[in-house]
Amino acid sequence: MGAVSEQERPTADAATDATAPAPGSDFLSLHPGEAPAGGKADWLAQRLRQAITDRRLTVGSRLPATRVLAAELHVSRGVVTEAYRRLAEDGHVEGRRRGGTVVVAAPPAHGPKAPHTAEPAPHSPFTGEPGADVFDALRAADARIDLTPGRPDLSAFPRTAWLRAERAVLAELSAPDLGYGDPRGAPRLRRAVADWLARSRGIRVDPDGILIVAGTAQALTLLNPVLLADGITGVAVEDPGSLGTRQHLSGGGLDTPPVPVDAHGLRIDALRATGARAVLLTPAHQFPTGVVTSGERRRELLRWAADGGLILEDDYDAEHRYDRPPVPALRSLVTDRLHYMGSVSKLLAPALRIGWLLPPARHLKALTDAKRIADLGNAVLPQLVLAHLMESGQLERHLRLLRARHIRRRDATIGAVREHLPGAVVHGAAAGLHLTVTYTPDVPDSALAAAALTEGVKCHPLSWHRQLPGPPGLVLGYAADPPGTITEGVRILGRTLRELARRS
Repeated sequence: MGAVSEQERPTADAATDATAPAPGSDFLSLHPGEAPAGGKADWLAQRLRQAITDRRLTVGSRLPATRVLAAELHVSRGVVTEAYRRLAEDGHVEGRRRGGTVVVAAPPAHGPKAPHTAEPAPHSPFTGEPGADVFDALRAADARIDLTPGRPDLSAFPRTAWLRAERAVLAELSAPDLGYGDPRGAPRLRRAVADWLARSRGIRVDPDGILIVAGTAQALTLLNPVLLADGITGVAVEDPGSLGTRQHLSGGGLDTPPVPVDAHGLRIDALRATGARAVLLTPAHQFPTGVVTSGERRRELLRWAADGGLILEDDYDAEHRYDRPPVPALRSLVTDRLHYMGSVSKLLAPALRIGWLLPPARHLKALTDAKRIADLGNAVLPQLVLAHLMESGQLERHLRLLRARHIRRRDATIGAVREHLPGAVVHGAAAGLHLTVTYTPDVPDSALAAAALTEGVKCHPLSWHRQLPGPPGLVLGYAADPPGTITEGVRILGRTLRELARRS
């Protein structure tokens, strides 16, 4: 072995320093000297977020213990704890007690920006009238930032609690329990849903009056033939109102006459003018405007129902409220003239395909028969796991966590709109998982959404959800992305709108 040269030979001071290495960590080659004064937590969070984005830290990777990383970086443990907390709020990491802090989701990678064009791509979902496959096409479209509405924060799905509940369910399940279930739904889940609705929505219902379905989409599909058999050929819908629910009704052969929505909710005078015998509405948080149906409108609606009308109440995201008191469901006021629909798609995940339908007693048997023919009932095991989460209080704890996160993301969206879309008006900020934004430049919202997609941002044009004329706008979901991603997406929308306005 060769001798060490004088330049390589350690000095006494260096030997002393070897016992106290310079600040820094082999983990991601972190050097705290790069951090600005007073901004170490922000610096560390940014470095970790970038490592997750570029896949140096993959989903499932474990971060160093806060005590260990703080010692390596020669910073206080609070600096590391704060950085981890920010990543957890963004949905990128999750603390798992003895399992440490683990990466659970990656932010979108910012790849090369596509060339800008105001014209829709050949297979753009914004070309022409939206068809039955428009949502599939938009989901399949490549984009860096997805601001489409209806997307819950899937990174927040309570995996640990779900697995714990699943193990508990399997431990007590008998062999016969693994057979075909009740087509109305597992009795245990129907009891849990009845208790949940009583606590959160003011609804009193016997569990035997609940039908477990594969989300609101299946509820509407099952309802179509039942309504037609009852002589109902059309269901009036809110305008603006959900394109998706309108498609489910029209796909079953029902007409969908539009009824205008104003600041107090659905206009009952316009509803009567349609002559429709049934109406579908979202009274607790109107989609997409966010309007809450006023007390006077509710009374008018109940009078309309007493005259022979039938109400279909879609309570799609009523649990998510922030700046206003809870609004009771219409189902808490009327039972014999109303079908009530809800699900966990916006609360846990659409992939579960679990929802509930509370029909009037006269329609329960026909709907149960239709459910039996459709699929023999929902899968039993997920039903029992969900029931366990409801019974244990875990679902309510999850909802409290989501509310705090959603408020921060909503506020970031509003702030970004004010900065990058000056003059735009925000609607429906007090609840839900989305905002509707209307703007003044005379630029068609479908053209704006198409151009934004070429810039890597997805959203819904408000015109998708209209049958009647109205101002242009966008429907922006904010629940699924961290504030930084939302702000970048809105910045791109603002820049794109200005470019289109200059060209028009």
